[in-house]
Amino acid sequence: MNDPRNVSPFEIGGKAVAEEGLVLLDGPDGIAISMTPDAAEETGTSLITAAREARDQATPEV
Repeated sequence: MNDPRNVSPFEIGGKAVAEEGLVLLDGPDGIAISMTPDAAEETGTSLITAAREARDQATPEV
């Protein structure tokens, strides 16, 4: 598997929708996944936490 640090990050977020009891995530570059509601909620929480941590890492403290 390729090292994700050697790839340019996406700057456009994905779009999530609920359909027939599942959460469908349509992301950039053709990425598409389906998840149960519980898995989607867990993923969403994890993404928000990681985004905050990454933003803190990229922002110099004053």
